[in-house]
Amino acid sequence: MSELILDTPRWMLPMLQPARYKGAWGGRGSGKSHGVAEMVIEAHVMDQKRRTVCVREVQKSLNQSVKRLLETKIQSMNAGAYFDVQESCIKSVNGDGIILFQGMQNHTADSIKSLEGMDCAWVEEAQSMSQRSLDLLRPTIRKPGSELWFTWNPGESTDPVDVLLRGENPPPNAVVIPVNFVDNPWFPDVLREEMEYDKRRDPDKYAHVWLGEYVRNSEARVFKNWSIEEFEAPSGAVFRLGADWGFSVDPTTLIRCHIDGRRLYIGHEAYMVGCEITDTPALFMTVPESEKWPITADSARPETISHMRKNGFPKIMPAVKGPKSLEEGVEWLKSFDIIVHPRCIHTIDELTLYSYKTDPLTGKVLPVLEDKKNHVIDALRYACEGARRAAAQVAPVSVQMIPPSRPLARR
Repeated sequence: MSELILDTPRWMLPMLQPARYKGAWGGRGSGKSHGVAEMVIEAHVMDQKRRTVCVREVQKSLNQSVKRLLETKIQSMNAGAYFDVQESCIKSVNGDGIILFQGMQNHTADSIKSLEGMDCAWVEEAQSMSQRSLDLLRPTIRKPGSELWFTWNPGESTDPVDVLLRGENPPPNAVVIPVNFVDNPWFPDVLREEMEYDKRRDPDKYAHVWLGEYVRNSEARVFKNWSIEEFEAPSGAVFRLGADWGFSVDPTTLIRCHIDGRRLYIGHEAYMVGCEITDTPALFMTVPESEKWPITADSARPETISHMRKNGFPKIMPAVKGPKSLEEGVEWLKSFDIIVHPRCIHTIDELTLYSYKTDPLTGKVLPVLEDKKNHVIDALRYACEGARRAAAQVAPVSVQMIPPSRPLARR
């Protein structure tokens, strides 16, 4: 038999381990469907008796299925000798393995019993799957060691697949990962142009279509006062740097900005998830001249601040926090026109996604900031803390009108 050709992107590695539930969600251009299609083909090459059903909520014809995608993968992976591609299904050459394609909307509690012997069910476009269909499918795929795979572009947080796999109580033995265009090493230039256009023109569409965020009320977006432009900092610019410390799943961030009138320019960022304290100096050094300028950092980690002072950053200092420092800092940032350099990709993402909470019953925007998508934003607040406090201390000039001692004479 011929040797398979496999080129696996990094995001797929967790999906290659056995798990009852496997899910990959995210925006367009991520390569989710292509990656999972290759998993299907590889699994059937390794086990010629394997049985898989590819389902979606509505499938009026095979043209709406992933059959054509699987046929393409069979050819690109040099796996044609293992499969017999038929009109309605794909069979294994050396065994009774089979890949079926079905729509869930036509199944009943009785008809779906035909799928009980399947090793795997791949639910494509899972955001469209109804609760009824999920309730039928899950207990049907019951063979020992069987798996349920889901790929989808999220719509609403209340969609059944999101409640199941991304809700408060996900099922045990589940691997669920976000995948976006930044994870796709083969992201095509034509899609990159479309993505960049949406990023500049419509941040809410960019967040939903390309980052896989839920559809949301644009009124809930905190920052609408920003744009993306290339720029060079002028000579004599006073740089303001801020840092936010990460933990196991949160990023450590450093931001460098400068203020020119009512414009706030963000020119450099450092961003790393799972950054150890010993690696933080090297991370900060990726921001030009960061060791020369004062850095205002989250005061919650005094031991990290102390470590940084001893390792090349003597001007780092803790932020001064107060009861309303978060809200006041955000409102102060909103008073500027914010210009972001295109290289600051994480800043762009957070300015796009940072939101106020909404009432789950009415959908109305609440005056409460969400505590997520805000790590770079926090660093930016710290960077500008000194300027904000200085501006607040400038007393307004009052002008008192003193009436004349006698009426003015008219000529």
